[in-house]
This record gives sequence, structure tokens and C-alpha cells, in this order.
Amino acid sequence: MKIAAIARLRSASERWAAIAAVCIVWEAVSRSGMVKDFILPPFTRVVYKLFQLLLTGQIWPDIGASMQRSASGFAVSVLVAIPLGFLTAWSPRAQRVLDPVMQFMRNTPTLALYPVFILVFGLGELSKVAIIFWGGVWPVLMNTVEGVNRTDPLLIKSGRSMGATPLTLFFRIILPSALPSIFTGIRLSASRSIIILVAAEMLGADKGLGFLIFSSEQNYKVEQMYAGIIVLILLGVLVNFLLVRWEKRITRWKQEISGS
Repeated sequence: MKIAAIARLRSASERWAAIAAVCIVWEAVSRSGMVKDFILPPFTRVVYKLFQLLLTGQIWPDIGASMQRSASGFAVSVLVAIPLGFLTAWSPRAQRVLDPVMQFMRNTPTLALYPVFILVFGLGELSKVAIIFWGGVWPVLMNTVEGVNRTDPLLIKSGRSMGATPLTLFFRIILPSALPSIFTGIRLSASRSIIILVAAEMLGADKGLGFLIFSSEQNYKVEQMYAGIIVLILLGVLVNFLLVRWEKRITRWKQEISGS
């Protein structure tokens, strides 16, 4: 236990040291005059501006709007993709028919379709949530199909030979086997949701982190622009951390089997 704790502490210290090194280099490059302030202001000034935005409450409505849009699109994509992925993978015929369509759609650049979503849904919230849903649904869907397909056929045959019902096979064998792949898709979808959100908020939005970043750049508020970017990075890291923790809790049985 003590050795494992020391290893975790060392790993964490190395990661924080790498982040600190990037911040120090950023500060040094900006202060040295190698890059002009209006392109890359010093890191300390950006952090000061970020705290100023947080303490005055100016940035909180933007954070709230962005999180609401991103969470809505992401949640709908997960709720649609997982059942559809299981249904597609469960039926070989459905997979043969739907796989070419899914491959075509998922390889279509998401942001290239944003004008189409605006034509259909307008410039309001629905078009932004819809484009986030579209970009986030494919990683979850494809990873769900892959996870089901990678289930050991021997386990399914063994379950059937022992009289297991289709529901028992699903909950006892197929779902646990597919969970790691599904969570990989969920994490990819969460990251894509935040990326697409920024681009969606740069057009037809009056609040949100994407709007804040774009408007700050247009008005030469460079420190505020970088502060918004840092908030997006922190939100992405936080969401990924929470999903990883959730995955470890749900798939604890797998870690116990590996440890034994």
C-alpha cells in the first residue's frame, strides 16, 4: 500500500511539474519580448484576469450557458447511441445494413453541417444542442458496437448452454464486456462536445465561453480571451477526471479480477 501511494504521488508530481514548466516557459517567452503582448500576454496577467472575471461574476453566465448546451447535447447523444449501438451489434443483418451509413455519417465533418442545422433549427439554442449531439453520438455509438462485437463468443455459448435467458446474457455477459469500450466512447464524446460547443457559440450566440473567446479576440481583449481558453481546458480536464472515476467505480469488478 505504501509503495503504491508513493508511486501515485510521484506520478502526480511529475504531471504537475510538466504543467508548471509550460506555464513558466509561457511567462518567460512573453516577458522576454520574443512574442508581443497582444499575441501572447504573460501567464500571470492571464491568471489575474481569470480571477477577476470569476470574482466579479462576469464569466459565470458564460460558463453556465456553455455547460448547459454541452451537457444537453452530450446527454442526448449518450442516451441515443448506447441503445442503438446494442441493437445494431445484436443483429448481424442490421449491422451489415447500417454500418456503411454510420461510417459515412461519422466521417462527415461535424462543423461543415452546422449551416444545415441552422437552416433547420434556426440560430437559437436548439441548433447548438443539435450539432453537439451530432458530433458526440458517433464515438459512443461506434464504441458500443465494437464493445459488443468483442464479447467472447465462448462466454455467450456457455451462458446459453446453461439456460440463460437473453436478458441474463445481456446483463451478465454482454454489457459488462462492452462497458470499457462504451466508456472510451463516452469520454471521446465529452471531449468532442466541448470542442464543438466553442465553434457553435461563435455564431448566433450572445453568451457562452465560445462567444466570450470570439468577442474578446474581436475587441482585442487578449487576456480575457486566454482566460476563457483556460476555463475551457479546466472544464475538459474536470469532465474527463469525473468520467474516469465513474468508470473505475462501475468496472471495479474488472480491477478486482485483474488484481487476483
